[in-house]
Amino acid sequence: MHYQTESWNSYLATPRSSSNNMSNGGGMDALERIERLANASAVVIFSVSSCCMCHAIKRLFCGMGVNPTVYELDEDPRTGKHIEKALMSLLGTSSVVPVVFIGGKLIGFMDRVMASGFSY
Repeated sequence: MHYQTESWNSYLATPRSSSNNMSNGGGMDALERIERLANASAVVIFSVSSCCMCHAIKRLFCGMGVNPTVYELDEDPRTGKHIEKALMSLLGTSSVVPVVFIGGKLIGFMDRVMASGFSY
């Protein structure tokens, strides 16, 4: 399976003053960071490396010939938890992964991806 895993270090922002900044570094509001990452590639998946549903969605896209950019939240000790909390807030749920963005647009969880009618 071939997909692109981005290095979190390449997305660390310059700190700015805001009450919404992530308290643990990164300097950018978590929702702004999600938007920036989601717009950086055609298909973006926020994932956790040990999640079987995340693995399934990555395989689905790779099986269709798509090379998604994957952000493994558990592999980012600095901001992964902040991103995860922001995704929970954005989606209004406690179960957050996998979350898929296509063309910068939030598609949602695996059930929404499957219901979107992608063809193989």
